[in-house]
Amino acid sequence: MRWVLVYLMFGALAWAQAAKSPAPPQKPAATVSSTSTPDTTQVPLTAAVITIPGTCDTQEAGKAKASDCKTVITREEFEQLLNAVAAGAPPATRRQLATRYANGIVMAHQAREMGLDQGPRYEELLKITRIQVLSQELVKHLQEKSSAISDKEVEDYYHSNAPAYQEADVQRLYIPRTKQPDAKEKLSDEEAKKRDQESQDAMKKEAESLRARAAGGEEMDALQKEASTMAGLSTSTPNTKLGKVRRTTLPADQSSVMDLKAGQVSEVFSSPGGYFVYKVVETNMLPLERVREEIRGTLRSQRMKDSMAAIQQASTPQLNEQYFGEAPGTPQAPPKGELKPPAKSPDSAPK
Repeated sequence: MRWVLVYLMFGALAWAQAAKSPAPPQKPAATVSSTSTPDTTQVPLTAAVITIPGTCDTQEAGKAKASDCKTVITREEFEQLLNAVAAGAPPATRRQLATRYANGIVMAHQAREMGLDQGPRYEELLKITRIQVLSQELVKHLQEKSSAISDKEVEDYYHSNAPAYQEADVQRLYIPRTKQPDAKEKLSDEEAKKRDQESQDAMKKEAESLRARAAGGEEMDALQKEASTMAGLSTSTPNTKLGKVRRTTLPADQSSVMDLKAGQVSEVFSSPGGYFVYKVVETNMLPLERVREEIRGTLRSQRMKDSMAAIQQASTPQLNEQYFGEAPGTPQAPPKGELKPPAKSPDSAPK
């Protein structure tokens, strides 16, 4: 019962702390003095750190006198609980958890007095709690196992995935897909459609022209200014410098930019909003030390994902669709008696 209380209350507390928005800092009252962090090592392991008078956490509680009945939790017992569910908790949190745990024991004692620890509903709740605890322990175990990554594994991954850690200093041209329409000009729907198509064709041609000029060595900022002017946009000082980028920071359909060498210009990339042209200024490989922790995170996430997938694939739940209904997205078969008639062949057509 204690363990059930610990997981339920501490889990609820963690959820509440995560969901609670941070409160503005408040100035402590003048009458409250700050206290130093307690030195818990000065408290013997066998010393009581939580005492709950009037509540017995034993099966013999009914035989004890009310004045003699109490629940005592030693430092060793409490720290075992902390290590299981809140290892490394600061002193303020430890006190909060101790208070919640003690209050939970009081409520559990009262529930037993009322006979609420009997019956099928109670047994089902215990079963669910056990499943939740075991699931959480499994996830924790898999996380710890996935985090055991050696330096050699990190280095091997770095060398095997070198393109992912290439960095490039690039410039980018943006050419709008269409020109800005003249708000004062009144056009019919057909005229507007024709004008829009002509605008798209002109801007696409402009994108190809600017790309060729960029490859010829013209300044990207000057080309960007031309593109903006032709599209009817602001002609303020353009900025084509993107700075340092990596393959993962570029859109997937534009990541081939990272295959270019310094001084080379990309093809024209098309997107719903316009066209893009990149020019690589310089490239370099990120040193291993800069991405070591990133690689550890990548390996840890992939291993955790693989472990969970293996567990799920080992036994796929099968649900009774007659009871639960069909899964969302399942194509529905035509109702019985409403079959679609077969198409007539040319030979059977009436003459």
